[in-house]
Amino acid sequence: MTEIPFLLVEAVFALVWLACRIVIRIRRGHIDWKREALLLLMFVNLAVMIRFTFFAMARANGRVQPLRFDAAAAYPFKVNLIPFVNLGDYESKRELLLNVIGNTAMFIPSGIVLPIVYKKLDSFWKVVLAGSALSLIIELLQLPFFERTTDIDDLLLNTLGVAIGYAIFALVRKIIRR
Repeated sequence: MTEIPFLLVEAVFALVWLACRIVIRIRRGHIDWKREALLLLMFVNLAVMIRFTFFAMARANGRVQPLRFDAAAAYPFKVNLIPFVNLGDYESKRELLLNVIGNTAMFIPSGIVLPIVYKKLDSFWKVVLAGSALSLIIELLQLPFFERTTDIDDLLLNTLGVAIGYAIFALVRKIIRR
């Protein structure tokens, strides 16, 4: 079994992000600082998602538990394609609410940040589709990690979060334009 520490994953993510930004800066010949500040919002949004979608909520000795990979335990993949069937499996209403609210709330910032950063995401459906694709990518990336489950409920709740986030974005934009 291989254990992948949280800080290592976040460091690799940060380095890949930085490398991409440097390559883009070299290709363009200049830095658009306003754009970079907006992209930093997306970076923080994705870093937080990585934390909560790949690493267990519970801590041990004040530390985030590592992501565990074991090729022998990964297959068969843990996948749920039936909506809301697992919601009855929680030991308490508190755990159920934490899952439902957490999966929804975690993607609200995406519904706000996506249309700010990417101007072509200029409608509700485009933002919701992009947010759903982001959620689907995360769910698929969880497949090889035996402690994680790829679940249609997560995809649906994450998409709801993106929709709520976009509604907030649209409301604030409407207020500002007045």
